[in-house]
Amino acid sequence: MDFLQNLFAERIGGVNYGKATEIYKFEKIKRAKRSAMLAHPDVELIDMGVGEPDAMAFKEVVDALCEAAKKPSNRGYADNGGILFKTAVKNYMKSVFNVELDAEREIVHSIGSKAALSILPSCFINPKDVVIMTVPGYPIFGTHAKYLGGEVFNLKLLPENNFLPKLSDIPSDVLKRAKVFVINYPNNPTGASATESFYRELVDFAKKNEIIIISDAAYSSLAFDEKPLSILQIEGAKDVALELHSLSKSHNMTGWRIGWVCGNPLLVKAYADVKDNTDSGQFLAIQEAAATALGNPDITRQIAKKYSRRMDILISALSELGFDAKKPKAGFFLYVKAPKAAVSKSGTVREFKNAEDFSEWLITENLISSVPWDDAGAHVRFSVTFSAPTPEDEIKIVNEIKNRLKEYTFQI
Repeated sequence: MDFLQNLFAERIGGVNYGKATEIYKFEKIKRAKRSAMLAHPDVELIDMGVGEPDAMAFKEVVDALCEAAKKPSNRGYADNGGILFKTAVKNYMKSVFNVELDAEREIVHSIGSKAALSILPSCFINPKDVVIMTVPGYPIFGTHAKYLGGEVFNLKLLPENNFLPKLSDIPSDVLKRAKVFVINYPNNPTGASATESFYRELVDFAKKNEIIIISDAAYSSLAFDEKPLSILQIEGAKDVALELHSLSKSHNMTGWRIGWVCGNPLLVKAYADVKDNTDSGQFLAIQEAAATALGNPDITRQIAKKYSRRMDILISALSELGFDAKKPKAGFFLYVKAPKAAVSKSGTVREFKNAEDFSEWLITENLISSVPWDDAGAHVRFSVTFSAPTPEDEIKIVNEIKNRLKEYTFQI
C-alpha cells in the first residue's frame, strides 16, 4: 500500500525508510564473505570476525536446562523474578569480584546485555539530554537514546591513552546536559581493560558532574592473568553506577540471552520498572541453568585459558607478518592497526585507503574475515573465537593464516 511509506517514524527514516542505498559495514562484510566463498569454493574461509564463542555451553549447564524445563513451576512468566538466579549472581559477584550485593534490591536479570542497553535509556533520557559514549564501541544505548530525542557525545579511544576515554576532552557545555556515561571494559573492539585508577577517576568525575555510569562488563570475567575487575569494587561507585553482566561470552551461552543489571538500588529499580513494561522475563528454566553455570567458576577459567592460548599463537603469527599486535588482558578481541599497503614478493603494491578497504581485501583475496574500525584511526579487529575443536586445530588455523599472507610485506 502506497500510504505505508508515509507512516514510518522519523527515528528510523520516516518517509525515506527503506530507500537508503548505503551499505553498512557488517553487511559489506557478509557480502564479501559470500562472494569470496563463491569465487574460491575449494578454499575454507577463516572467520576471525565473528564475535561469539565457537563452543557450546558446558554439559552440566545444558543438563540443568533440560531438567529445569521439565518443572511445572518454571512454565510461567518470569517477570523480574527468579530468586535462584539472583542469589547465584550475588554469590558470583562476591566470589569473582569481591562485590557485595543485595539480591532483592541490587540485582535484576536481563535478557542479555543488548536488551538491557536498549531498555535503560528509557529510564533516564529526555529530549536534549546527552549520553557520553566511546568510539569505537557498541552503539545500542546511544541508538535508543537518540530514539528518545537525546544526543550522543563520542569520546575517541586512542592507543596513546591505552584506549581509555580522556575525561578532560569533554566540553563543559556537554557536561551541563550529560546524564549518562556509558563505558565497556574489557572493551569491544579494542580489547583494552580498565584500571582501578581509571574507575576511581570516573566515579569521582560522575559525582562531581552528577552523571550516571553504565558499565557494560560483558567480558570482565574472561581475564587471563589478572583478577577480574568491576567498577563496583571502587568505594562509592554504587552511589552512581550500574553494571551489566552477561553469560553470553563468559559461559558460551550467547543464544540463551541471559545476564543481569546490578548496582545502585534506585537505578536498578528504575530498570526493573521499565523492563516490566517491556518484556515478561527470561524463561525460568534458563535462569535456573544460568545459576548452575554461575556456581561453576571453573567454566569461565577454562574458557579464558582457551582464548589466552589462542591469543598467544595469533599474536606471534601476526607479529611475524609485520603487524603491531599486543595481547589484551581479557576477552577474545585483538585490535591492531590496519596496514597502509601490502607489497607482494613480485613487487606488486596494494594500497589501502582505510581499515574497511584492508578488511575487504583480506576476505576477497585471502578468505580471512576480520572487522574493520575507522572511528578512531584505521584498525581491524580479529576475534579468537574461530572454529577449532582442539588446540592442534588452533595451531593449524593460525599457520594457515601465516601461509596465506606470507607472500606479502605489510606497511604499517
